[in-house]
Amino acid sequence: MYELQVENMSCGHCIAKVSDAVRALDMTAGVEIDLANKKVMVDSSASLDEVKAAIVQAGYPVSAAI
Repeated sequence: MYELQVENMSCGHCIAKVSDAVRALDMTAGVEIDLANKKVMVDSSASLDEVKAAIVQAGYPVSAAI
């Protein structure tokens, strides 16, 4: 499970866009988003770098990831 701090998320559309970006990489990924704290939790077989890149490419900067 990865936990990422993702900036510029402010609405349901943002949640859908980030979730879709991760699931385009791994269709079986579990994605939970805490919009208030700008946290994205991802359970995926893809690497952390791949997940970060997919989110950044969707237009949302990742400021921290563990």
